[in-house]
Amino acid sequence: MQGIGLRPKVHVSADGSGVVGHAGARLLADLADATGLTAAYSTALGPLRPRGTGHDPGRIATDLAVMLADGGEAIADLAVLRDQAEVFGSVASTPTAWRLLADVDETALAALASARASAREVVWLQASETGEGIPAAKVAGLTLPGLILDLDATLVACHSEKEQAAPTYKGGFGFHPLLCFLANTGEALSGRLRPGNAGANTAADHIAVLDQALVQIPDAHRHGTDILVRTDSAGSAKAFLAHVRDMWKRGIRTFFSVGYAITEPVRRAIRALPDRLWHPALDQDGTLRDGAEVAELTGMVDLDGYPAGTRIIVRRERPHPGAQLSLFDQDEGLRHQVFLTDTPYSSGGSAQFLEVRHRGHATVEDHIRCGKATGLGRFPSRHFAINTAWLELSLAAIDLLAWMRALLLDGELATAEPKKLRYRLLHVAARLTRGGRRLRLRISATWPWRYELATAFHRLAVLPRPAG
Repeated sequence: MQGIGLRPKVHVSADGSGVVGHAGARLLADLADATGLTAAYSTALGPLRPRGTGHDPGRIATDLAVMLADGGEAIADLAVLRDQAEVFGSVASTPTAWRLLADVDETALAALASARASAREVVWLQASETGEGIPAAKVAGLTLPGLILDLDATLVACHSEKEQAAPTYKGGFGFHPLLCFLANTGEALSGRLRPGNAGANTAADHIAVLDQALVQIPDAHRHGTDILVRTDSAGSAKAFLAHVRDMWKRGIRTFFSVGYAITEPVRRAIRALPDRLWHPALDQDGTLRDGAEVAELTGMVDLDGYPAGTRIIVRRERPHPGAQLSLFDQDEGLRHQVFLTDTPYSSGGSAQFLEVRHRGHATVEDHIRCGKATGLGRFPSRHFAINTAWLELSLAAIDLLAWMRALLLDGELATAEPKKLRYRLLHVAARLTRGGRRLRLRISATWPWRYELATAFHRLAVLPRPAG
């Protein structure tokens, strides 16, 4: 039997110099500067700087966002940046960062969101000047023009008493934030921190989060671009859909595609539907979906009180193993899902196309899962106001990762999730050297993704900068 090869013996000491870890995170810090996010944060939080001394509050906010994008989970994780001052500069202490978050009131929170919106406008202009701009979504193998906003709520468990944490409908304890992501890029447009017992279908919360998300979209895209708003059945409240429709009065072309509960009238309509009116469903690549069919129930279900032109569509398919079925589904032997939309027939709104377009809302679950690994999964304070500020910085961290993918990366890294980006780029070690009056960050010549990271830094260096 051949012996197992031994690893080389190493002798460990703690006296190294010129070596840094998480070197790729410098890319995020520089990206925040290049997009104007750091400067906008400095302006927004300027009133919180005591007598103009000490650390710039805007820079502290940027460092916190970079730390969260890099995978940090607590304010104390700023030490990863702070202890490598040659790469990241002067980084605030943990108590200083805590004090800043404690000082963020509603006015400062609104200023932070406004700063993020101004940086987003710069990013979208940079994307247009260096590439094809904001990518269009793909539905059934076709390009879908416009923007898609996905709203969804999630549960965040708390393991200690925190202000406004409460029991959840799943038997846990914590918060129940409502979030909005841009499906085109994965950017986190807005979020609202809520108690764990907050209602899933609260129209007022959906309206607030949607309005905040629309403000984040640059003017050139918010007006004159079709914007599809997708939610699950929690967003089917009449007041919310009326609000979506009322956006037209402000020159914002919003449409909706929202889940709908299978009520008794819906069940009767499904049972009364002739087989000839069911059509094969489609997959996201445009091919037929095996074992699934789509039909329209418009005119068969009373939609009184919903916006004029609202349509109701149902999909039925063979349930996959482990699927949770209602008694109606068990009786029928098929799983049913229903949604509402106001996309008209004249806009190419066939039931098959609209159904696969609505099913794309499921990608928001991936955005939320990645967001929970970027600050949204753990709130650090007992105070609700501090946790609200933490959520805003988590949204900025998610944006930084999305902007990095859109502006600086190619290939599979341009669509990679945070875990892969951290493992391959952000957490890489490097050596600092000085020569020719330059400080050089030297990535290992054997690192598999050294060229991708170096290329990203080069692209960052030539990005168009905002005036001033």
